[in-house]
Amino acid sequence: MRLFEWRCLVISSLLLSAAVAETRPQYGGTLHIAMQSAPTTLDPADASQPASIARGNLTLLMFETLVTMDENGRPRPALAASWVASPGNHRWQFRLRHGIKFHDGTPLTAEAGAASLRAANPTWNVSADGDSVVIEREAADPEMPAELAMPRNAIVKRSSSGQPSGTGPFHIVDWQPGKKLTLAAEESHWRGRPFLDGIEVEMGKSYRDQMTALELGKTDWVEVPAEQAHRASLEGRRLASSAPVELLALLFAREAASPEEKMLREVLALSIDRSSIRSVLLQGAGQPAGGVLPDWISGYGFVFPTDADLPLARHERDQVRKVPVWTLGYDASDPIARVLAERIALNAKDGGLSLQPTTAATADVRVVRVALASAAPWVALADIAALSGLSSTKEGGSAEDLYSAEQALLATERIIPLFHLPAAYAASAQLKNWNLRPDGSCSLADAWLGSGKP
Repeated sequence: MRLFEWRCLVISSLLLSAAVAETRPQYGGTLHIAMQSAPTTLDPADASQPASIARGNLTLLMFETLVTMDENGRPRPALAASWVASPGNHRWQFRLRHGIKFHDGTPLTAEAGAASLRAANPTWNVSADGDSVVIEREAADPEMPAELAMPRNAIVKRSSSGQPSGTGPFHIVDWQPGKKLTLAAEESHWRGRPFLDGIEVEMGKSYRDQMTALELGKTDWVEVPAEQAHRASLEGRRLASSAPVELLALLFAREAASPEEKMLREVLALSIDRSSIRSVLLQGAGQPAGGVLPDWISGYGFVFPTDADLPLARHERDQVRKVPVWTLGYDASDPIARVLAERIALNAKDGGLSLQPTTAATADVRVVRVALASAAPWVALADIAALSGLSSTKEGGSAEDLYSAEQALLATERIIPLFHLPAAYAASAQLKNWNLRPDGSCSLADAWLGSGKP
């Protein structure tokens, strides 16, 4: 073999070895995360903090549920190895895996699991039976496994001081509420030790601060607001987006007091130019929403109208003699909420209504973001109904039944859907094998840090 050919062979072998090594998971390193939200509690069942995708992602790092959902929205075993329902779906029995321990070293028992679920769901009848957690409901609940997969139903052991301990891949080292969270790998985790040594989460960071830290190499993983995703992609960011998993909507503080008020709420819904708002304010992100469930979950979301109809809005407005001035609340910490509220107020004026945007805690109607609670449609619909102060069944059934239930919810005029938005994240080149699920949750248990090459 000639010397030149031999040298080429050696160089090619070295490059191939380096490429293989780069794709092989590596242990070690600390993952740095920045996020805008600033939760003041880590307890998944603490209802004082609103449910959000960001909070759910944090929960997945420290805590686990009895059941998990796969990418197709089907329930799969997690802390529970199996489960069985009695005829009629009134009684469910979940058998726990053996040998799992909380981070404080105590074993996961059926008594501990039952206590955790009772704390999260005070109206449930939850008990321990041998190595199983038993849940009994007065009404049939065929969606129980999907409900138990929700982050708020993660199994938590609470100390006398209120400190939560979980069974997840990382345990808490330091917690500064609303500011910083430091986690370390759980060496004896039942699924195996994570590749990362630890994770540090900086909270309360604006999008600009997050992207600056990413550019400077000070962080590895950041949140990207839906309206910034297109720009971030054009700037060459390593971006990943989920299916639409967040509902942007208008939520009235109370039910309509009269048929006339109901009609005025319909006038508002007909006046909103979703197409223009999506194009200009959201930079093409998300999908205009006429229903509360996105099409990928329900399969029929496209049938709900989303186009503005000013002639009809004005006609209905003329049927009402007295038209009140409504206050339109928005979250001042949401960077797009103010301009969105102002644009909706202008649309409402075109329809003959008067809305006054405000950051006050109380308002007649508010701009809200609702993270879909589950990829299971009946569970997601029931959660949104509860947020609206309404009751909804989780009876399961056909797509026609689901459609009828959603129509009934919308007919109350308590909630006006605007858009379904995806969750998006940007990552540094060195972060490998992080898994973004369709529901917007992100699994970092199998992530690892490489050399930084794409």
